[in-house]
Amino acid sequence: MTTRAGFVALIGEPNAGKSTLLNRMVGAKVSIVTHKVQTTRARIRGVAIEGESQIVFVDTPGLFRPRRRLDRAMVAAAWGGAADADIIVLLVEAHRGITAGVEVILERLEEVAKGHRVALAINKIDRVDRPVLLGLAEDLNSRFPFVETFMISAEKGYGVDDLKAWLAHELPEGPWLYPEDQIADLPLRMIAAEMTREKLTLRLHQELPYQLTVETENWEERDDGSVRIDQVVYVARDGHKGIILGKKGETIKTIGQLAREEISRFLERKVHLFLTVKVRPNWLDEAERYSEMGLDFSDGNS
Repeated sequence: MTTRAGFVALIGEPNAGKSTLLNRMVGAKVSIVTHKVQTTRARIRGVAIEGESQIVFVDTPGLFRPRRRLDRAMVAAAWGGAADADIIVLLVEAHRGITAGVEVILERLEEVAKGHRVALAINKIDRVDRPVLLGLAEDLNSRFPFVETFMISAEKGYGVDDLKAWLAHELPEGPWLYPEDQIADLPLRMIAAEMTREKLTLRLHQELPYQLTVETENWEERDDGSVRIDQVVYVARDGHKGIILGKKGETIKTIGQLAREEISRFLERKVHLFLTVKVRPNWLDEAERYSEMGLDFSDGNS
C-alpha cells in the first residue's frame, strides 16, 4: 500500500476558523480557539491520519496588518509556513466575503504560492444563503487560480471530511513524518502553556490578552502518575498583574482551575498546576520570549 505524507498550511485572516478546522481535522484540541483575534502565535502543527496518508497541518497566525514587533513576527511566521507547505488552504469567511484583508492575502499569494497548489475553503457556510455562497466562490476563483473549492463549516463539521479526503489524496507519496500516535509536534510544555493562555484570553478584556504570554517553567513527573506544572504569566505592566490576580486572587484561581482541568483532560492524568504572575515591561522585545512561541525575533524588525 502506498503511503503519503506532507505539510498543509492553513492561512486566512484572524478568526477565519483555522484553529477550529485544525482541531476538527486532527480530532483533538492542539490549537487554542477563542473569539479574540490573533490568538494563534506559534506555528502549531497538528497531525491527522486519513487512510494511508499522514497530513501535517501548519496552523499559522492570522494574516493582518502588523503594527508591533510581535505582530510582524507572527505575520512573517504565517507566510513562512505557507511557503514551506506542500499544499496551501485559504480560509475565507462566507458571511464576511472579500474583505480588505482577504484582498491583501490574494495579492501576496501571487508571489508566495508560486509552484504551490492552493485550495479555497469558504468557511461558516451556515451563515449565508446558497446564491451568496456561489457568487463568492465565483468571485474568488476569478481572482486566483485555486485548484479546488470547498464549502465548509469547521465548527459544525460540514464538508470537512471532503476537504480532508482531498488533501490526503493530493499529498506526495512517501513515508510518514511522525509516529502514528503523535498529534502535534509542539512540546507538551508549550501545549499546556497555550491552554492556560486560552483561559486568560477568554477571561480578560480589551487589549490585555495581547500584552501577556505564558511559559511553562517546570514540569515534574510524579511517582503516582500525576504531573506538577509550574507556569509563569508574563505581563507588561503592574496594572495588568492586578487585573489577572483579581480581587483576593479570585481571577487567577479560576483561570488556574479551568486550565488545570483542560490540561488534565488532554494528558489523561491528574495535573497539579501552579501559576505565578510576573511583570516584565519589555517582554514584547525579548528574543527569548519569541523563541518560546516558535517565532523568529528578527522577523519583527522589518
